[in-house]
Amino acid sequence: MHFKHPEILYFLFALIIPIVVHLFQLRRFKKEYFTNVRFLKALSIETRKSSKIKKWLVLACRLLLLFCLIIAFTQPFFESKDNKNANNELYIILDNSFSMQAKGKKGELLKRAVQDLLEETPENKNFSLLTYAENYWNTDIKSIRTTLQNLKHSAFPFQLDNILAQLKAHKSSYKKDIIIITDGIGLDQKQLKNVALKDVPIFIIPKAEQKNNVSIDSVFIDKTLDDFYEISIQLSGYGGDFDPIPVSLYNNNTLIAKTTVPLDTSKKRINFTIPKQAFHGYVSIIDNGLIYDNTYYFSISKIKKTNVISIGEPAKNNFLSRIYTAEEFNFDTYTLSSLDYNKLEDQDAVVLNELDEIPQALTTTLKSFVQKGGNLILIPSAEGSITNLNSFASNFGSLKFNTLENNEKQITKINFNHPIYNSVFEKKVINFQYPKTKKSFSLTSSNPAILSYEDQSIFLTSTNNSSGKVAVFAAPISLENSNFQQSPLIVPTFYKMATNNQNNGIDALIIGNNTPHWTEVSLDKDAILTVQGSDEEFIPLQQILTNKVKMTFNDFPKQAGNFIILRKKQWIENISFNYGRTESDLASANQSNFSDFKTTESIQSFFDTLQSDRTDNQIWKWFVIFALLFLIAEMAIIRFVK
Repeated sequence: MHFKHPEILYFLFALIIPIVVHLFQLRRFKKEYFTNVRFLKALSIETRKSSKIKKWLVLACRLLLLFCLIIAFTQPFFESKDNKNANNELYIILDNSFSMQAKGKKGELLKRAVQDLLEETPENKNFSLLTYAENYWNTDIKSIRTTLQNLKHSAFPFQLDNILAQLKAHKSSYKKDIIIITDGIGLDQKQLKNVALKDVPIFIIPKAEQKNNVSIDSVFIDKTLDDFYEISIQLSGYGGDFDPIPVSLYNNNTLIAKTTVPLDTSKKRINFTIPKQAFHGYVSIIDNGLIYDNTYYFSISKIKKTNVISIGEPAKNNFLSRIYTAEEFNFDTYTLSSLDYNKLEDQDAVVLNELDEIPQALTTTLKSFVQKGGNLILIPSAEGSITNLNSFASNFGSLKFNTLENNEKQITKINFNHPIYNSVFEKKVINFQYPKTKKSFSLTSSNPAILSYEDQSIFLTSTNNSSGKVAVFAAPISLENSNFQQSPLIVPTFYKMATNNQNNGIDALIIGNNTPHWTEVSLDKDAILTVQGSDEEFIPLQQILTNKVKMTFNDFPKQAGNFIILRKKQWIENISFNYGRTESDLASANQSNFSDFKTTESIQSFFDTLQSDRTDNQIWKWFVIFALLFLIAEMAIIRFVK
């Protein structure tokens, strides 16, 4: 037992006072002899004994009464078993990602977690609250009540290691109690292993009752007809036993098509045919799972022809004219001697087709062209100098031509994940007519191959610049050296290489993906573009080029939707943003990931445990009660004991 005010124990010497008083009150009896009262002698002795017992009982009650009062004023207590952590600072990390839209036993997981915090957090308890985007340091539940009630879902997945890094950077001389409220979606062993804090966190893991969920993953143009687009909508189902899914297509908030789809497989593609014109709308579904992935916003811009120039011999450029047709491209071909360098600035793509020598003046012009967002396609010549090729390629990243190999090689591997082949194939093609080359350069690059030979060497690669792209072949593709021109790959490959950064297809950016967007507009040096939606407006990072503006959006906008790009309140272009579909699989949470950590059922049980483990057991009230009992006992003895 411990005392809060041990100095009061000196007052225990006061217990001497009632003892002294009691001793002075003892009286000696005189002997008086009366012949007629001899028979009362026995009664006198008995009365004398009874009086002494009463006085001793009263003395004991008074001593115990005074003792209990003195001990009560010292405020005695028993230390809690976790007393050394009683001054710890409390940090609450709340997962407000979209997976927390799932329904638990008591409703939506995030809303339930917020309600529990509002109801169970002691009003006098100071803590810090951390979410993905917001931090509230050293606050209390009264101060952030309104903030919690209005808390929105984050457009980004829950990244525990990033939040813990912020917490670790928040310096404090006290130990930390960390409580993490998350459903565990997206938290893998790698992230949890990075939780290398001396203050081990405690997890509260709310569980979703409904695991089934359907999401719209993507929308793309499947076919381009004379007057129509055939767009494909990719659905994903997580779970099983789905009811038929209603799918609706809207253009400018006007319903233009609707159907019901049976989701009999985990992946489902459905098609809609729409007029071949500008589109600014969304597709939506209705399911019993998450809400955030039920709407996919997209825009289709009015078709603009892509400007392409090919530099090389006319006979070798013929195949390009069959790809870059007049309906979609402004295609011109020039020899090196007839080329007007001033025309390059107005192009979207330039093809260097088997030039034996690339002049330094052309290299300088094309370097500036790529930096301003232009696309460059390099097809080497077997007669070209390796030194000249490397001198040219060094301007666009870590590309290097090595020796020219004279052995025949087959092109056998397609990188289906590369942006050039994105949405080109319905499924991965394994068996197809492999094209081949007779001569090829050994090409090294820090970027992944788009097409590879059978020996895993590179046939086609591309730089990963944020501006224009530079695609490089490892071999000439003229008919004398290769049958690649007869391959089905020739059309989508050259089509996508030329139209990179063009907005002729589906325009649907992912919030936080930082993919640059190119808007074809000429701006003055001090002019800016703004992006406006129904609920928010912002100015993105932008770089003004000759006839384009490169925009990077970072973490904007905060909400998905259809937006417009404005210049001085004048409409320039439509653009759409969507949330990433990283949290659609509610069954991906693995409870075994948390086996090495402490868990608790609710915020209430956490605070109850904190209260019982760290609160000293105050017992002064018991001594007050005992003092009252001894007072009552003394009064009863005086009144009733003879």
